[in-house]
Amino acid sequence: MTDDPAALDPADGHPDSHAPGTDPDSLRERALAALLTARTRTALLTSCVDDRELTAQHSPLMSPLVWDLAHIGNQEELWLLRAVAGREAMRPEIDGLYDAFEHPRASRPSLPLLAPDEARMYAYEVRGRALDVLDGARMDDGGDRLARAGFAFGMIAQHEQQHDETMLITHQLRAGPAALSAPEPPSPVDAAGLPAEVLVPGGAFTMGTSTEPWALDNERPAHRREVADFFIDTAPVTCGAYLRFVEDGGYTERRWWEPDGWAMVRERGLAAPLFWHRDGGQWLRRRFGTTEPVPDDEPVLHVSWYEADAYARWAGRRLLTEAEWEKAARHDPVSGRSRRYPWGDGDPTPELANLGQRHLRPAAAGAYPAGRSPLGVGQLIGDVWEWTSSDFLPHPGFAAFPYREYSEVFFGPGHKVLRGGSFAVDQVACRGTFRNWDLPVRRQIFSGFRTARDA
Repeated sequence: MTDDPAALDPADGHPDSHAPGTDPDSLRERALAALLTARTRTALLTSCVDDRELTAQHSPLMSPLVWDLAHIGNQEELWLLRAVAGREAMRPEIDGLYDAFEHPRASRPSLPLLAPDEARMYAYEVRGRALDVLDGARMDDGGDRLARAGFAFGMIAQHEQQHDETMLITHQLRAGPAALSAPEPPSPVDAAGLPAEVLVPGGAFTMGTSTEPWALDNERPAHRREVADFFIDTAPVTCGAYLRFVEDGGYTERRWWEPDGWAMVRERGLAAPLFWHRDGGQWLRRRFGTTEPVPDDEPVLHVSWYEADAYARWAGRRLLTEAEWEKAARHDPVSGRSRRYPWGDGDPTPELANLGQRHLRPAAAGAYPAGRSPLGVGQLIGDVWEWTSSDFLPHPGFAAFPYREYSEVFFGPGHKVLRGGSFAVDQVACRGTFRNWDLPVRRQIFSGFRTARDA
């Protein structure tokens, strides 16, 4: 890791993106803000329902909310109090209960978990001690590698926000009336005039990062990647476009589907995205406890990789590779440099992208014009996670840090890469290099997609 935001990519001499301020005081302030933002969101997600709902398992795909709450505290204790500060364990007897690899989600309700009040108090006590550690932590090159550039604090803020997104998925899966509310996202002002697709010129670009101080191991290192010319959708595929696939018999035509995807459709009796149902002549969906008409102009949500791939085949197109997605999102054709985000190097703001659970839905296709790439590709950051055609594999030169279980154990053809983030993702866990991955059958996640074609 380097603290020089203008460092050159060691593989080819091309500059990596300009990272945020990396002086210790700036990093400390950034870490404090990220930790406080995450904890405010965690409190919202766990205080808007009663204890019975916190301890219930709303789907075998997800943990009880109270497990996530205590797991957040346990990870913070493990990495900030024990690993960075070298302190003795506060509650060593609970480490195994909150080890995600030791207990699959479906089995967690049967564990002797901390009760809601006890989980809250544990997380509160850990956070107080962690802020003391942050106040005195050395973040320059001479410090411990975990603390250098505030990495461990950024990692924990990202971890908490990722679990906040997981808890928001649980809220979507729970039955009963809505427990959350948020304002509507902004409407597009020029969507009718946007081209459906644009050409992304081929050639080499810098993929990944070696300078972003809080980038996780699978985003590293920066390296050169070559892609051919391709056309890309200027917005994610909408519900209206996907509905045409549904009504054209897309779920009944084997020819559009990968064999495993077709088996999934037949075994589960799928006919539309998750949470959609037909009522007479109208398609409706359930969204956080409310039922509403499926909006034509909003990016489609809750589709698996298999569904995204089948739609693309039906439309005569294909999913983007991960490298194509990153070039479209980061490459500046004027300077030849890879930027942190489609709009440049500055952090996301509410005018640029739909992030951070400010809204409880994607914005309509064509929104956030200020967040578009130089080529005019919009909504690459926020709104919906975008499935790519790529398997989750390491970048050349990958090194696991600080533990193998974050990325390395998931590498291989079993997981597909998603890029770009969703409305449920906080900016600390979303950037042009950030890589998400999941099984191709997953539908409960906030996933959509866009398509491409060869030039």
